[in-house]
Amino acid sequence: MKITRIRSVAVHGPRTRAFGGVDRTALGPHAVSEHSIVFVETDAGITGFGEVCSVFKRRGRMLQVDLDLALAPAMLGEDPMRIAHVVRKLDAALDGSEEAKAGIEMALWDIKGKALGVPVYELLGGLVRERIPLSYSIPFGEPEEMAELAAKRVAAGHRTVKVKVGSDSATRDIEAVRRVRAAVGPEIRVRVDGNMGWPNAKHAIAVIREMERHDLELVEQPLPAHDLDGMAEIRRAIAAPLMADESIRTPLDAMRVVKAGAADIANVYVTEAGGLLNASRIFAICEAAGMPCMIGSMPEFGIGTAAQIHLGLAMTNLGPDSDTCGVLYHAEDLLARKLRIENGFAYPPEGPGLGVEIDMAVLDRWHAAACTAEAARAG
Repeated sequence: MKITRIRSVAVHGPRTRAFGGVDRTALGPHAVSEHSIVFVETDAGITGFGEVCSVFKRRGRMLQVDLDLALAPAMLGEDPMRIAHVVRKLDAALDGSEEAKAGIEMALWDIKGKALGVPVYELLGGLVRERIPLSYSIPFGEPEEMAELAAKRVAAGHRTVKVKVGSDSATRDIEAVRRVRAAVGPEIRVRVDGNMGWPNAKHAIAVIREMERHDLELVEQPLPAHDLDGMAEIRRAIAAPLMADESIRTPLDAMRVVKAGAADIANVYVTEAGGLLNASRIFAICEAAGMPCMIGSMPEFGIGTAAQIHLGLAMTNLGPDSDTCGVLYHAEDLLARKLRIENGFAYPPEGPGLGVEIDMAVLDRWHAAACTAEAARAG
C-alpha cells in the first residue's frame, strides 16, 4: 500500500461560551478552535483521517502551511503501515511542528486499523481498561461563575474538575478554588492548572499553599515550560503532587523532567508529542521512572479526541483522570456519529481504525468560517 495524496482542510470550530463570553485561560482567549483536518489517501482506496490542533501561538493556518509545503510532499509514495519509519521521515523533513506531524501520523493509524480490521487501541497493545474517567476544565471567570459551572459538570457525572488559575489576580484565583471546592463538596477531586501563568517559583509556592487549604488533587504547570529548576523547587515546597504539562512535549522532554525531579505526574498530548507513537513512548519513559501519566487536550474535535481515547485505553501507566473530552468544549462536532462520552467517562469508538466518520456538511461550514476569518485578517 502506498500514500498517493495528503490533503488538509483549515477549519474554525466554535467553542462553547461558559460565562457568556470568550473562554479565557492563562494562555489567552479562545473563541474558536483553529485546526486543520487531514485526509491521507492510498492506492488501496483506504483514506485515513487526522487532526492538526494547537492552543499555542503557532496554530491554524501556520501549522497547515507546515503540513502542506514541508511534510506532505515527503510522505508521497510511502507505505502507511510503516508508521515508525514514516514518523522518522516526518522528523527529517521538518524540525518542530509536532502538531502538524501528529495530524498525518494520526491518519496513518486510522489507515492501518482499517486495513487490518481492528481499532487503533488494538495496535497500541490492546485494552487495559474499558473506559477513561474524565476531568473537566473550568476557564477564567468570576469565582461564583466558575463554581456554578463546576457544580454543573459534577451533576453531569464528572468526578474531577480542573480550575484554571494563573490569572493576573492571585486573590481571584484563590477565591475561585475556594468557591469551587465549596460548590462540589469534599468527594470531588479539584485540581488547578496554571498554564505557565505564574512568574517564578516563589510566587507560585505562596499561592499554591493558600489553595492547598481547599484539598487540591494536584497542581499543573505553574511555570514556563523551560523552567525545570523552578518546577523542581515548587515540587519540593508543596504538599500536592506537581504535574508537568507544557514542559513535556517530546520523549526527550520527558527524560529531562524525570532527571530534574521537576514533576510527580506527566500530562501527555497526542498532538504535542507528534502523534500516538511518541505519546506512547512518553508513557513508557514515565512508567519506567515511576511517574504516572494522564492525557491532555488542546481541546480537539472528534478525530483528535478519538485518537486520545484509543491511547488511554491501551496505556498501562494511565493515572489521574484525563482530559480526553475535547468535543465537550465545542458548540458542535464534525463527526457523523458522535463519540460516546457520558457520565464523566469516555468510551471506545466503534469500528476499525479510529472509528470515526466526518460530517462533510459541518466540515464545509467550518472551512468557510476559516476562509472568512483569513480574508478578514488580510484586509
